[in-house]
Amino acid sequence: MATQSYYDAHHFDLIDLDVLHSVSAQVALAIERKRYEQAIVASEKRYRNIIQSIEDGYYEIDVRGKLTLVNQALCHMFGYSESDLLSKNIADYLDTQTARKIHAGLPDVLTTEKLGKTLELEFQRHDGKVRYAETIVSVIRSGDGELTGYRGIARDITDRKAAEKSRQALEEQLQQAQRLESLGTLAGGIAHDFNNLLMGIGGRTALMLSELAVTHPHSAQLRSIEEYVASAANLTTRLLGFARGGKYEVRPVDLNMLVEKSIEMFGRTKKEISIATALQSDLWPIEADTSQIEQVLLNLLVNAGQAMAGGGFITIATSRMVLAERDVGFYGLAPGNYVQLTISDTGEGIDDETMQKIFDPFFTTKAIGHGTGLGLAMVYGIIRNHAGGISVKSALHKGTIFTIFLPATDKKVTPDIRTPATVQKGSETLLLVDDEPMIIEIGQEILTLLGYKVLTAASGREALEVYSANRHRIDLVILDMIMPQMGGGELYDLLKQIHPAVRVLLCSGYSIDGQAREILNRGCKGFIQKPFNVSQLSVKVRETLN
Repeated sequence: MATQSYYDAHHFDLIDLDVLHSVSAQVALAIERKRYEQAIVASEKRYRNIIQSIEDGYYEIDVRGKLTLVNQALCHMFGYSESDLLSKNIADYLDTQTARKIHAGLPDVLTTEKLGKTLELEFQRHDGKVRYAETIVSVIRSGDGELTGYRGIARDITDRKAAEKSRQALEEQLQQAQRLESLGTLAGGIAHDFNNLLMGIGGRTALMLSELAVTHPHSAQLRSIEEYVASAANLTTRLLGFARGGKYEVRPVDLNMLVEKSIEMFGRTKKEISIATALQSDLWPIEADTSQIEQVLLNLLVNAGQAMAGGGFITIATSRMVLAERDVGFYGLAPGNYVQLTISDTGEGIDDETMQKIFDPFFTTKAIGHGTGLGLAMVYGIIRNHAGGISVKSALHKGTIFTIFLPATDKKVTPDIRTPATVQKGSETLLLVDDEPMIIEIGQEILTLLGYKVLTAASGREALEVYSANRHRIDLVILDMIMPQMGGGELYDLLKQIHPAVRVLLCSGYSIDGQAREILNRGCKGFIQKPFNVSQLSVKVRETLN
């Protein structure tokens, strides 16, 4: 009984102990669950802190494209608040083409073994500005491997794309400049040889006319030939304008004056076009070849007029500009003071394909027989030869704007004094030096006709021999610039060693710029451009002698 009583006495205690153990287990489980939840919250907080600390934009989207998580960097990138972003689909911020790109790219993310796929996106900020981003996208899966969405890092690359576009434009400009320089060298050589041929034709024509009466039946025909030669000479002038080093007579000029003169000439033939000007009154002078800058202005005005067949508006503006290092990269210019010229029209504009070729020589959109394609190539060449820069902006049906920069100068503008086109004669002794037999023959006859005594030399070495033997009676040397073995520059220096006060008139089918300019700066007295007529030669000879 005693034993039984003991068991009964402790039976309920044993039952209470089992209950106690059960309660303790539940409490422990609740505590563990609480710790787990706190750990999840802490982990999520750390996760969000990490996401918010990322400088690039971070986002998560579900399988329907709805944003479920974003960081502040992405909000700043898009210009929206977090709540605004989370209320919309990612496609709401993208253009149609970009949305298609993402739709086509996401299946690759699912099938590839790579951690993510890089996509380039175009999106619109809250302020309406279009921006570009580069994003790496990867998948989000549940614990059992089911696809639940996508996550990605986005970096704004708008500035990088702008820099790349600028670099690409500079590279294209460099390639175009190199191509045009090569073609310019070729054009210069062609113009030189062509000018010599024109000299032969024009010279023979002038000699025949000098022996014929005005009433002779052949006189009118010969004068027509002279007109054709003048037209051909104008073509070579345009070729030299396109060629490297194609400036002729450079002096300080007022660009406003040239603009007003060109407008007056153009306005006579285009009454249906209105021209407005905004010319800065205290514009800096530029050093330029007046006739070539006039060609630039007239070409651009004519082009604008052709783009406005039914009439329209042209605006021409000039201004002083100080260009810093950051401003001149696109134009390939040196920093400094410039004069800016803009010519804008309300014409039909230029398409992108034409814009790529607009300055190429012999490229034209006109029908065969209605243009040589040298107009804008010549404009480009003239501006570059004046150490300037030119650019064009245009869009179809929105008009065109040409912008030109020309270096300013501190030199004073000099009046334009033109010598009357009269034949002037003389009796001095001249030495004519040229490696072309045709030029020697014709030149000697023309100069003799003008009253001069003429000695000739077909090379630099022969010229030295003739001059050394006759230095006391030779009053002027007419010297061709381009000759084999010994060019005009070397011969001029050797002639000065023989006689420091030697008078030399340079003659070339090229232009005054480059080597001819250097020789003139060393004391040479004059320059004449081939092809020239009898009147022009007679005037230049007298100017140099006097």
